[in-house]
Amino acid sequence: MSKERLNLMLDQKIAASILDLRHNILAAEALYHREPNSVTLLGVSKGQSADKIRAAYHAGIKNFGESYINEFIQKQESLIDLPVIWHFIGPVQSNKIKIIARHFSWAHSLDNIAHAQKLSQNRMDSQPPLNLCIQVNLDQEPNKSGLNSEDLPGFMQQLEGLTGIRLRGLMCLPKPEIDPDQQYQSFMRLTEIFNQINTGRTIKLDTLSMGMTLDYTQAIRAGSTLIRIGRGLFNAYPSA
Repeated sequence: MSKERLNLMLDQKIAASILDLRHNILAAEALYHREPNSVTLLGVSKGQSADKIRAAYHAGIKNFGESYINEFIQKQESLIDLPVIWHFIGPVQSNKIKIIARHFSWAHSLDNIAHAQKLSQNRMDSQPPLNLCIQVNLDQEPNKSGLNSEDLPGFMQQLEGLTGIRLRGLMCLPKPEIDPDQQYQSFMRLTEIFNQINTGRTIKLDTLSMGMTLDYTQAIRAGSTLIRIGRGLFNAYPSA
C-alpha cells in the first residue's frame, strides 16, 4: 500500500474519532445541562507523530498537550505552519522551564512557587501571558504531583504580582475509578474547591482541567471546562 494511501486512511480514522468525540461531548453537555461547546477538547499528543497531529488539526482540534520536551521541539518545528495551541501537561521541572515559558501557551501542572517565578522570568515581554493551572493532589497520593487543597490559598497569594503568567484554573488526576458515580464524586471535589476559591474573587478562575478518555463524561457532569483525550482520539476508542 502506498504511503499516500496509508496517510489518507490515518487521516480518516482520526477524523472519525474526533467526530465521535465531539458527538459524545455535545451529548454530555446537553444531558448535564451545560452550555453547548463549553468544554474544550485537548488532544494529548505526547508520543504521537507530527502527521497524526496534523490530521487531528485539520479535523478540528486546535489544542494539543505535550509532556516530552525533546519530542515536542521536533514536532513543533514540523508543524510550524499551523497555529497550534500547545499545552504542557507533564511535570514542570527546572530544566524544562525556559522551553515551557517560551514555546507553550498553557502549563497544566504547576505546584511549585520557584517554578512559577522562573516561568515568569523566562516569558518574553512580546508574548501574551502563559496560562497556568495549579495541579491539585486530591487524594494526597505520594506518587503524584500537586498541592493539597489546604495549601492553595497561600500558593495563589504567592503568585500575585508575577508578570508574564496568568492563573486560569485547577487541574487534577484523581485515583482511577471504574464506577461512573465514583468518578463523578472525585471530580466534584475539585469543582467544590474551584467554586470556593472563586467566591469573592474579582477576577474569577475559568478553567477546570479534568477528565480523560475513560472518565471524561463524568468530568463534564462535574463541571470540567477542558478534557484531555489521548487514546480516545488517536487510537480510535472514542467511547472509552
